[in-house]
Amino acid sequence: QVQLVESGGGQVQPGGSVRLSCVASRTRFSIKAMGWYRQYPGKQRELVAIITTNGTPDYADSVKGRFTISRDNAENTVYLQMSSLRPEDSAVYYCYVRTLFTYWGQGTQVTVSS
Repeated sequence: QVQLVESGGGQVQPGGSVRLSCVASRTRFSIKAMGWYRQYPGKQRELVAIITTNGTPDYADSVKGRFTISRDNAENTVYLQMSSLRPEDSAVYYCYVRTLFTYWGQGTQVTVSS
């Protein structure tokens, strides 16, 4: 059974930084892409950033230039470096992994406030 474990969420001041991590294990098929989505209360989950196994990243317009997605050499861990954080970045962030199927992490809360 595929397992995704997220870490790194918490409270940060506006303009600050936080780094999210997600470790995927027991993937029986090759990973095609890993990424991060976020969800505001009462809203649909939306794409933040995604990276393919060949290293090609893509970002939502709202985070371009502020967030950086990356993965480790084993291609089983994805990171999201979040900088210049704004209050509107406050949300639950979900790790996303796509193989033949789609898997989601449990979500981690990021709160940007003074």
